[in-house]
Amino acid sequence: MKRSSDRTLEPRASRRRAAARRRFELRGKTVLVTGAARRLGAALATACAERGARLALHYHRSGSAALALAARLRRGGAQAELFPADLSRPEQCAELVEALLERFGAVDVLVHSAARFERKPFDTLTVADWNAHLDLNLRAGFLLARGLAPRMARRGGKMLFLADIAAERPWRDYLPYSVSKAGVVALTKALAKELAPRIQVNAVAPGTVLPPDRFDPAAKERLVRRIPLGRIGSAADVVAAALLVLEGTDYMTGAVVAVDGGRSLY
Repeated sequence: MKRSSDRTLEPRASRRRAAARRRFELRGKTVLVTGAARRLGAALATACAERGARLALHYHRSGSAALALAARLRRGGAQAELFPADLSRPEQCAELVEALLERFGAVDVLVHSAARFERKPFDTLTVADWNAHLDLNLRAGFLLARGLAPRMARRGGKMLFLADIAAERPWRDYLPYSVSKAGVVALTKALAKELAPRIQVNAVAPGTVLPPDRFDPAAKERLVRRIPLGRIGSAADVVAAALLVLEGTDYMTGAVVAVDGGRSLY
């Protein structure tokens, strides 16, 4: 005869085993990647597609690149659909959410990669510069999260925001950008509290990764000298961190993972 304590433990063990089997996987999930046409957005979208996700690829001005990415992913067997929108405009954020919910019923993963990154010396800054960075980098992420969360929460989901080490160590001449990314860090942590336990919200904070084409070799060399690991990061470095929080663990929320080669140590 089994003891009562044994009978009590059996359901608990079964629940633990069931929970382990239900670990979040990208396969079969619908993933929205904003700013998916180029750079880190394209790398993140590609990684999700390779793991069997259904991709909603957002783009704004990079229509040709978005079409090329969608075609490449489809050739690889992935389902990828395009959704144009100017996310700096609240009404277009709402329209994007409506289109996504109409098409897919729900979005399981939000990856907010779209961002504005412009050099603006302090004495040249305008209100328009300020608004342009915060509207896209910060407000758009909030509006998409708010719009997608109710249905996402029904079956559980994840949100990933692209922050930057500039949130804590601002780049000179990039004041609106740095402030917007500090807001992304705060948004990540606040949403993690608001949406737990059904939705996990995390951020990845790249350092010097994929520097703009306008940086000449001398400028890149100066950057490398400030990085303890002695090299500029790659898209693959950021993707690896993103996949950790999307698939590698279900026990992380409100975290900001720095992928900067140690740059933020100085």
